[in-house]
Amino acid sequence: MEDLFGGNIEEKEDSSRFFADVIIPVPIPKMFTYKIPKNFRDEIGIGFRVIVQFGKKKVLTGVIAKVHQKPPAAYEAKPILDLLDNHATVNPLQIRFWAWMAEYYCCNIGDVMNAALPSGLKLSSESKIQVNPTFDQDTSPYPLDDREETLLQALANKGELSYEDCESVLGIKSIHPIIKSLVIKEAILVFEQVKEKYSPKVESRIRLSKAFFTDKKKLEKLFHELSSKPKQEEVLLKYLQEVPVYRQPELNSRGLEKSVFSEAGLSASSLKTLIKNGVLEEYKLIISRFQEAAPSKEEITLSEYQEKALVKIKEELQEKNTLLLHGITGSGKTEIYITLIKEALASGSQVLMLLPEIALTTHMVGRLRQVFGSSMGVYHSKYSDNERVEVWNGVLSGKLSFVLGVRSSIFLPFDSLGLVIVDEEHESSFKQFDPAPRFQARDAAIMLAWLHQAKTILGSATPSFESFYNARTQKYGYVALDRRYGEAQLPEYILSDILVDKKKNLLKLDFTRLLRESIQEALKNQEQVLIFQNRRGYSPYISCEDCGWIPECEHCDVSLTYHQFNEEMRCHYCGFKEKVPKTCPACGSNKLSAVGLGTERIEESLSLLFPEARVARMDLDTTRSKFGYQRLLEEFGSGNVDILVGTQMITKGLDFDRVTVVGVMDADRILFFPDFRAGERAFQQITQVAGRAGRREKKGKVIIQTRKPEQQIFHQIIQGDYKNFYLQEMGDRQRFFYPPFVKIIKIVTRHKDYKVAERAARNLHHLMEDIPVKKILLGPEKGLIGKIKNQFIFETIAKLDKSGNAPAQFKQAINELINELQSHKDFRSVRFLIDVDPY
Repeated sequence: MEDLFGGNIEEKEDSSRFFADVIIPVPIPKMFTYKIPKNFRDEIGIGFRVIVQFGKKKVLTGVIAKVHQKPPAAYEAKPILDLLDNHATVNPLQIRFWAWMAEYYCCNIGDVMNAALPSGLKLSSESKIQVNPTFDQDTSPYPLDDREETLLQALANKGELSYEDCESVLGIKSIHPIIKSLVIKEAILVFEQVKEKYSPKVESRIRLSKAFFTDKKKLEKLFHELSSKPKQEEVLLKYLQEVPVYRQPELNSRGLEKSVFSEAGLSASSLKTLIKNGVLEEYKLIISRFQEAAPSKEEITLSEYQEKALVKIKEELQEKNTLLLHGITGSGKTEIYITLIKEALASGSQVLMLLPEIALTTHMVGRLRQVFGSSMGVYHSKYSDNERVEVWNGVLSGKLSFVLGVRSSIFLPFDSLGLVIVDEEHESSFKQFDPAPRFQARDAAIMLAWLHQAKTILGSATPSFESFYNARTQKYGYVALDRRYGEAQLPEYILSDILVDKKKNLLKLDFTRLLRESIQEALKNQEQVLIFQNRRGYSPYISCEDCGWIPECEHCDVSLTYHQFNEEMRCHYCGFKEKVPKTCPACGSNKLSAVGLGTERIEESLSLLFPEARVARMDLDTTRSKFGYQRLLEEFGSGNVDILVGTQMITKGLDFDRVTVVGVMDADRILFFPDFRAGERAFQQITQVAGRAGRREKKGKVIIQTRKPEQQIFHQIIQGDYKNFYLQEMGDRQRFFYPPFVKIIKIVTRHKDYKVAERAARNLHHLMEDIPVKKILLGPEKGLIGKIKNQFIFETIAKLDKSGNAPAQFKQAINELINELQSHKDFRSVRFLIDVDPY
């Protein structure tokens, strides 16, 4: 038998027994084989969820990848404990996709399963305790202390308790020492109890019982009897008014929400009596957690220019599987997407549309929901586990044929994808950095579409260089949209020199005169303003003016970011926080000042400069709640906010009529970042945020504040000269061996001991030198941030020849080398991470 990765299993078949290769959500490099009990044999298949024992005690949810008759040679197969479904939850195409992802991104298929399945579909076991039935306190040689006796008494009353229950009984934070003591004294037994995480949403409903529903005369007689019981009569009349069962008998099966009666002020006891007497019956109805929405009948009207682009897209997709739609901001890509989605759905295909962030999803949902109604599902991490399971089941059942989601939606159980759209395909948010699988959702989506024999459209105003390169080399189709939809004009760009204003004493609270005047003019005309600064918090750090002391995180090699609203300094890597000291801990000075610009500080400055303006802030701190982003958008869209300050959340997807001014506070900070993609990212972010200005009749204005206005990239942005910027950057990338001309794999080494981490990284580098493929190895060097969460970090970069099989050979070899290193006792606790395409 051949396993998922092409290996052969030569064990002898046993025709009387059946086995299943099961994927379990743990970071191990292989699947495990379990025995299928006879009572499951006819009910089980690929993609079914099962409960299996892993190790001595742990119980996990697994997914069946293969069914066969070959027992494992290395161990005795344990039996599958239980079957969770009467149908497959995962389809064979998904399992192929998981296997590809595990191989390509150098991780375990269990890691992929863990990322793919919503938590609500992964049952877990919980440790519970009960009194050992053979324990007799009177004859036991072990005395019990007061807390142990209290716990045993609670167990005697309750039967069983979880660890959390035990902590609550005794009022302590850690119960483990007491549990351990009672186990040694043989007073208790510890066992695992499997718990289901997903629970459907149910609604209590009332309907007329069959006896009265099928016999109208009996019901009339009942009303005569109830004439002396007016409260019961009112309840029954209310039901028949709301549910006309004899005119529309089909309505009775669904009945009426129980809450309708209480909201109408009717007697709860009378309702209870009618149920008890068999007149009405109460039942539970499983309902969706999502509101039903009917699609709008309004047709999308494309301009002549969009129609031509649509024809070209269809022509290109006849020849190519993937197409790059290069449309400037405001060019009307969404209307073209909608037309293509409608056509795909009409042909019976499923559609997946990927967006890089929840923020974008929220804004796009409203636009697409009007067109597609409840046939469109939405999938992202702000949804609860139960909501995510319902979307999963909706796709599985075919109820949802179109899904709009973030990167995790590539794992949904599609079985007939016809079209995949990746909007804002250039966005770095499509890359998952931690935990494994460290995948690029755009690239994974292209592979997913290939497995389904579907077409992929990548859309962007500022394409990634990889996608543009693939289009120029004819690997992808290409269609350009280079004019705005309708009467909208491209905005005017103006560079504003921070240093010139500073010398002339015109810089106020980090705003140049030009930006201040532009904001003032917009406010005067009752227009709106966006201010972009890609750093949250009040300021990057606090500093002592006398000795230069800067507070640093206790667990990471970074300064603490100052947040003024709660007078805290926080680490944005590990979450460590502390209050701002009154005096400098190093020299005792009270001259502590905030250095640098964060969105919180800019919000404060705007309120001081424009006290009449209504200012709001959009960053991770203000949008943590489920509907935080949506509320801010609604406030801005309704005109209740004049100036919106934000991080990269505001750079894309927003479409508001009244935004006429966009300010970029510190363009240099984006450009001068130690990354080979810094220029590309600067071009993308500034162009994208600029695209929010003047999206209707009035021309917008974009003010870019910089200390280096002579930089060529700023002038290329102003001219919209993406092509020449691309050619210039690609020359450098080819000369210095960067993507898309080479494949990059980053190997990260982490350990709590600096010397161990460094030694492990150097040993691995030495071993990698002997891998027989064409490559360049850089490092190992300390990471850009040398310590995170008390783990020291070293990085090695491998640049590989993309031709032939070199990347695949290198990946296989590096996995083997890491296993070899970790077999040495010195490096067993070292953590190695492999990041393929780490950008």
